[in-house]
Order: sequence, then structure tokens, then C-alpha cells
Amino acid sequence: KVSPPLPQTPSPPLQRLSTGGEAARREFVPAGVEEEARCFYCIAEGGKSSRLFCCGEQGAGGLAFEGNLWCNRGVVQTIKPGQGAARPLWAQARRRHHTEYFMNWQEERDATLCEARCVVVKVGSAVLSTGSELNLPVLDNLVNQLAVLSRQGRRVVLVSSGAVAAGRTALKKLPGEPAAVGLSGKQAAAAVGQGRLMHLYDNAFAERGILTAQVLLTRDDLKNRTRFLNIRNTFSELLNWGVIPVVNENDTVSVNELKFSDNDNLASLLINPVEADLFVNLTTIGGVLDANPLETPDATIMPCIEDVRALNLDTLCGGKTSVGTGGMYSKLLSAHRVAQLGVPTAILPGCEPDVIPRLFAGETIGTWVRPEQRTVSRRKYWLAYQADPQGTLYLDTGAADAVRNHGKSLLPGGITEVHGSFEAGALVRLVYDRETVGVGLSNYNAADLLRIRGLKRHEVAAILGDAHYPEVVHRDNLLLDAAL
Repeated sequence: KVSPPLPQTPSPPLQRLSTGGEAARREFVPAGVEEEARCFYCIAEGGKSSRLFCCGEQGAGGLAFEGNLWCNRGVVQTIKPGQGAARPLWAQARRRHHTEYFMNWQEERDATLCEARCVVVKVGSAVLSTGSELNLPVLDNLVNQLAVLSRQGRRVVLVSSGAVAAGRTALKKLPGEPAAVGLSGKQAAAAVGQGRLMHLYDNAFAERGILTAQVLLTRDDLKNRTRFLNIRNTFSELLNWGVIPVVNENDTVSVNELKFSDNDNLASLLINPVEADLFVNLTTIGGVLDANPLETPDATIMPCIEDVRALNLDTLCGGKTSVGTGGMYSKLLSAHRVAQLGVPTAILPGCEPDVIPRLFAGETIGTWVRPEQRTVSRRKYWLAYQADPQGTLYLDTGAADAVRNHGKSLLPGGITEVHGSFEAGALVRLVYDRETVGVGLSNYNAADLLRIRGLKRHEVAAILGDAHYPEVVHRDNLLLDAAL
């Protein structure tokens, strides 16, 4: 890391801003600046702060000066006269994409764990069950871990599979031990097991003085914007009350979700409405391996994934687990999605005891997936992942370059092919050279696009009339590099 230059004349006084926290000392504090762990220092000139040197992750509340606060490459926050920093400086820097300038991944992890106010934890069937029935000691230990986070004042949301496994356990008590096979059998087993699973959670949390709430969702609930906002408001109230929501897909009615989707996907979608700061995904192995274990038996755990977008998931990951509907592929796909919101993911060995408190205590365990520096808006996140793309638009070279590299909207002239049958307003995938460029909302239906693809604006007007959209997909309704 490159140290910023010191002021030449004269050496201004150091002003201590605040203390607190346990993060490691920053590496770029220049020579001549007195370093003290867990503090921020500001070089003040003429009553204004010209440069900030960070020695800890805690921020400065109630600053008594005005001017600009700096990380080593840019302005973090402007302080007006008489106004202090309302939030920790680290959080301000993170929201302005300066994390990369002054944090390695260990420091980022420590700072995130210190600052995290809301944590979404996902546990799957493979962790909660032994293959044929629920693993009650693992469930009880998980509840104890989440109770620890709750007592620390953090908001906790639990996304839990296990309804089908619990139902299969209960079905063994019936004469003939009916088997839950096929889609209808799994849905029936989920109907039997969901109440029993929630009863176990309710009792276990009650023993620790914590109230729970059952929330069953389908993708349609998140697709409809009005229902999405109602879900956000409901979670807000529950978390304000200190209640831990226990969330699962409504498997009994979710035909496509139970067959094709998984709770990794559901958890990644919940990160948005609950405004989580951290996503913890529990798995049956020690973390993310650096190679496919079926092909490389001596593959080792990666402690950190710097850029999840750079991973070739098809090569790195094996298939789905036999008990659940997910696997490491879906976990990394979900980590990619939440990274776009600026939220890191911790993939931890869920069968080991107390892994979450150990993580928060500073132990290097599992795999830490770093968030992206350039985050997307919550609205774009919602529109990109609330539904599967209904069609595909193939772009020419000029259109792909304009959309990818110049922030342009997609025009009719840049489309070479239209696949699928969809209505106006549907989510579509944009593809160039067999790679997905992004997803967005189409202003036209498939039939009209087939008529106007490759045409210029005046040619489109001649076919559709003047009452048409100039863009097929507006850039405000487009998310690049979508994790699909």
C-alpha cells in the first residue's frame, strides 16, 4: 500500500478523533505520525482537516471541527460547521467504496464483525439432518450461537431448511412408514415437518429467553413490489422487537422453488429487505475448497475469496448435496449476489460447535467472501433477482460495448436476435458472444422486438408509430454482471 505524502510546511498538529475497537493497525500511517492502535488521527490545517490517517475501525462521533475527512486516496465525508460524524468513519468509508484503499481482508472482516448490526444466517438440510432425520444437537447448538448474537444487541434472521427432513422423521411413526418421494411427496413431507421444525426452534429459543416468528415465503412474495415492501416492514417490526424471524420457503405450494431453487437463493434475496450487514452461510465442509474435490482430493480451504466474480463455479464446484437442494455452487452464487450490495459472506462449517461466536471472536475459520467495492442500488438488486429472466436478447459488438463500458441503455439497433416469449416489463437476459452482459426490464414484448431489432429510431417509428420507447432496456432498469 502506498503511503500518502506528508504536508511539507509546517507540520500541523495531530488531532485525536476517537478510540475503540480491536482491529489491527493500518499499514500506511506515514513516518513521523505518532501511531496508536484503535484511534483515528486527523491532520488539521487552518481549522480544517486535510488528511485522515486510520489506525482502527471505530469512527468519530461528535467531531469538533469542520472540513473534509480523508482516507489515503479520497474524501470520505465532508463535515459541516458544528456537525459531527453521525456514523462510524469506517462505515462511511465503506459506503463510499474506499475500503480497498486501507483494508486487507482480515481488517475488513474484523471491522465488519465489529460493526454488523443485522446478520442473516442460513442453514440447510445437509447441516441440520443426518440424512434420514433431524440432528437435534446441531440444531440446539445453532440456536445457542444465534442467542449469543442476539444478546450482543445484533439483529438476527435465520433462514432454515429442514421441513422435509423433519416430515420424513415424523412419517416413520405411521404404519407402513410412507416414503416421501417425488415432488408431491416432498411437498406433503414439508407440510408435516414445517410445524415440527418450528416447534423445535420455538422451544429452544424460548429456553434462552428469545421470541421467534415463523415466516414462510415464495418467490412471488418478493416479486410483487407491494408485497415486497410489506415484507420489509414486517421484518423491521420483528427485528425492532428483538424477535428472531425463522424463514423458510413455503414448500407446500412453491412448485418451481422446491424443484429448482434453494434457501441459499432465498437468503440472498432477504439481505435486501432486512438491510443486513453480513451473510453467514453454514455448510457441511470447512469452507470453500480451491479445487473440485472430486478431481483434486488434496484441495484446501480458501480463507478468503477476494473477487467471487472471477471464480469459474462450474469448474470449482461439484453437484448439489443429496439431502438438500443446494450445494457450494448455490452458496457462491448467493455470495456473488450479496457482494453486489456491499455485503460480505462468511461460509462456515455448520456442523462444528460454536462456529459463529468463534468467527466474531476473531478466529480465522471457513471462507470469507469479500464484497464488491462498487455496489448496486437496492432497487436494481430487487429487479434483477426477483424473477428468472423470461427471454434473451443477443447484442452486437457496439451495443455490448456501449452497455458494458459506457453506461448506455440498450437500443433496438443493437439487438441481433430475440429468444423467448415475454410481455413488456418482463425481465430479460442480455447476451453477447455467449456471455451474459446483464439483465434488465424490457420496454417491449417479444413480438414487437422481433419486428424492430436492428433498426434505427426513425425506422422503429415507421413500424410502431411515434408512441414508442427509444430504449429497449433503459440503463436505470439494467444490472450488469448479474449472478444467474
